[in-house]
Formats: sequence, C-alpha cells, structure tokens
Amino acid sequence: MMKKIISAVIAGLLSASMLASCGSVPENAVHSVDDLEGKTIGVQLGTTGDIYATSDVKDAQVERFNKGADAVQALKQGKVDAVMIDNEPAKVFVSKNDDLKILDDAFAVEEYAIAVKKDNDELTEEINGALKTLKENGTLDKIISNWIGEDAGKTPYETPEGTTYDKGKLVMATNAEFPPYESVEGDKVVGIDADMMQAVCDILGYELSIENMEFDSIIPAIESGKADVGAAGLTVTEDRLKNVNFSDSYTTATQVVIVRKD
Repeated sequence: MMKKIISAVIAGLLSASMLASCGSVPENAVHSVDDLEGKTIGVQLGTTGDIYATSDVKDAQVERFNKGADAVQALKQGKVDAVMIDNEPAKVFVSKNDDLKILDDAFAVEEYAIAVKKDNDELTEEINGALKTLKENGTLDKIISNWIGEDAGKTPYETPEGTTYDKGKLVMATNAEFPPYESVEGDKVVGIDADMMQAVCDILGYELSIENMEFDSIIPAIESGKADVGAAGLTVTEDRLKNVNFSDSYTTATQVVIVRKD
C-alpha cells in the first residue's frame, strides 16, 4: 500500500511540474551568434536570413514563416530560440516588444539592390542612372533619413512639380512586412523602398504601381513578367543572380539576431 501511495505522490508531483512548465517560455540560451549552433532559428521564408540560417549555422533547426512578425511572435512564445532578420526591421520589432533584444554582434553585412528581369538590361541601366543621380543630389540620403534615425519624418519625399510619366507604368513587386523599408499605411505601401522607387520613376518618366505579395513570390513575379522590378530589402546573392538582374546597391544593411531578454 505504501509503495502505491509513494508512486501516486511522485506521479502527482511530476504532473504538477509538467503543468507548471506547460506554457512557460524557456530562458534565453543565445547570447552571441556562436550560440546559434544546434538551436531553432525563426526566419522569414526566402530571405537571406533563411539562407544564412540554413547554410551557415551548424545543426540549426530552421523554422520558416511568411512574415517576420510571425517569427518574432514565435520567439516570444518560446517556439524558437532566435530570429534572424535584417537590422532595421529588427529595431522596429524590438521597439514594440520590451522582452526582446538584438545581439550586439551582427551575423552578416549585405547590400540591397533592385531586382529586374534577367534579359532587361536596358531597364537595369536606366535604374542605375537614376540611382546615381539620387545619390549625387542627396535625395537618396534624405529618403533613408526620413525613415531611419533622429530625423525620421522630417524629409518626406515629394515628386518634383512638372513631372510627367510618358513611358507608361512600371510595376514594383514588394512584401510590405518589412518596416521601415516597406509596410502598409492605410491602403498604401510606404517606406524607404516605395519612396526610392517613386524617385527613380520620377526621373525616368514611369508611373509607379506597387504590388504587395509574399516575399518568395517577388522574383517569380519578375521572371514571369507580372512585375517589372522588385524592391523589398532584396540582398544580392549568387542564387538570385541566376534568375534576375540587380541594379547597383542603394544601401548597406546587416543581418542580425533577435533573442529574448535574459
């Protein structure tokens, strides 16, 4: 009888322990990028974070989400150990979640550029010329500063008076889940990439049309002709260069890791 009582007590204690731990979030186990080995990493499907976590982190279990915000939510719930994502969106997510932080050491440095259909060298050259003008006259810096840093909101881009669009429509594919590069405000896509492409189109004489879609649909949309360009914080990679052209870089970014606070 005593053995049965002891067994019942132990079983009850174990059940209570299991119930207590159910729903609890584990302590942070990632304190540097070196700690990512063997961990579960949340990423947005098809991004360079997905590529890096899959190819560069030993024994990592990569959990893919359609939105960066979904990966961040999984981190908060303890379903993943870390999230790998670009620095500026990471800052936005962390600013809204005081239980999260960005690791001090960046995982990688990368260049953002505009994707163009593989055989459309003419449009690629046109865009490069426009980007050069925007860099030289300071417009690109003002666009970026309007969305990032202490001067955010102070230098909104405005189309110059007298601008005409005699070359027809240019369709830009994006994924508006990537603030401050692109996000949805009301019924409009806004952000660095939207303003930058508007400025490019103003120079070239195209009417800009922005199509919001899943991130991993952007390059296929360009390949099929459903979109003319893609601007969505796209990093130039060897694999992507097999499928699309890329313009000159318009900004440098870093790939970082978000974790739960200790």
